[in-house]
Amino acid sequence: MGALMNPDHGWPIPPAEGWTADDLDTLPNLPPHTELIDGSLVFASPQTLFHSRAVTFFERQIESLAPEGLEVLREFTIDIDRHNRPEPDVIVCREDVVNDLAQTRLPAGAVSLVIEVVSPESIDRDRETTPVKYARAGIPHYWRVENKDGRAVVYVCEREPVTGSYVAAGIFHDRLKVCDPFPIDLDLTRIMPKRRPE
Repeated sequence: MGALMNPDHGWPIPPAEGWTADDLDTLPNLPPHTELIDGSLVFASPQTLFHSRAVTFFERQIESLAPEGLEVLREFTIDIDRHNRPEPDVIVCREDVVNDLAQTRLPAGAVSLVIEVVSPESIDRDRETTPVKYARAGIPHYWRVENKDGRAVVYVCEREPVTGSYVAAGIFHDRLKVCDPFPIDLDLTRIMPKRRPE
């Protein structure tokens, strides 16, 4: 069934039960990086320079450290359930599930780490909403990256197996060093833009 459109604005009219994960692939004219959270479409705001640099930094650094058998993807959706298909900034998953150039999403069970770089409009989502969903889906590691006075702060969380919730595993300012999901040692000061000569 095609999407009903608002005649005044050309926006899709949501069904009474909300959109589904499959709808995200078939709705016409959605802007890039549209997510599905609780059956509602969430549109991305323009990126800040900090956001862009941080996402690029983590994608490249994690990719250089990931062991064989793992894949690192940027801005790709994950199937959490029928009404939730978020798009983390960086994902580490098993490489065997990345096998079709036309695929648009990953199964949550194949994901070992998600990284969200917080934007002004995504603070509540990244601190409260999506971590709960990632944990319920069984994703073992969640990192939240925030800009604090022009410097990156990374909040590292691990899924506690008994409760199924994330617990804090560390807060990192200038250097991030962890052993899970694999050994990672990062100089977070390299995220900052290079100073231009005066």
